[in-house]
Amino acid sequence: MTQLFDLTGKVALVTGATHGLGMAMATALGKAGATLVVNGNTPGKMERALAAYQQNGLNVTGYLFDVTDEEQVKENVARIEQEVGPIAILVNNAGMIQRTPALEMEVADFRKILDVDLTGPFIMSKQVGKYMTERREGKIINICSMMSELGRDTVSAYAAAKGGLKMLTRNLATEWAKYNVQVNGIGPGYFATDQTAPIRVDGHPFHDFIINRTPAGRWGDPEDLAGATIFLASKASDFINGQIIYVDGGILATIGKPLNEK
Repeated sequence: MTQLFDLTGKVALVTGATHGLGMAMATALGKAGATLVVNGNTPGKMERALAAYQQNGLNVTGYLFDVTDEEQVKENVARIEQEVGPIAILVNNAGMIQRTPALEMEVADFRKILDVDLTGPFIMSKQVGKYMTERREGKIINICSMMSELGRDTVSAYAAAKGGLKMLTRNLATEWAKYNVQVNGIGPGYFATDQTAPIRVDGHPFHDFIINRTPAGRWGDPEDLAGATIFLASKASDFINGQIIYVDGGILATIGKPLNEK
């Protein structure tokens, strides 16, 4: 059974993997045997990230490029194929969010978020998918969000992009399943990261809201994404196409509970 989840000899490219959840998912793939290629666009972050991966004993290479620039993506994907090996796994994780009420949001900012969160994964999938469909083998994992399903104040651009990414996942799966390329997604819930640290304290309204809203009664740990990531990257998911696995502690399964319920 362990062979179903063994990624030894597979090259995995993870975008936006110099920190946070991207690094957690890349680390999981590396521990399952994959040869890691991590993408970022900040030299300092890349240097620190590579050192952290190497301290974990992982085989890793870093490439700096902008996922929204098709020429940069095309050039670097070709380099990775030549210098590291055929890309067997692509995780489209790079993204951004801006919290601004819709009535106050500039159209240029709206377009920028869609460019990073939706157009970027399309460009990456297109360029990597050319090789995968030719080889008739590959796994693409798009990092969606609960905002692919739910609305929330101040994140109209992010939610629009992630909803679009969910449907891009299903459409690419429809086109490429016949080439033995599986395209699926992961929708993380609310996770304990450096970014959320300031609000993850007892008594903070948002912290209390998340604890009350999540049936599991806690924030996610980045390592909670390991299982879904390895599963969708491995042979175990060979007949799974166009699905989004929500790793959210049960939020999407429930209407919630009364505020005064313990």
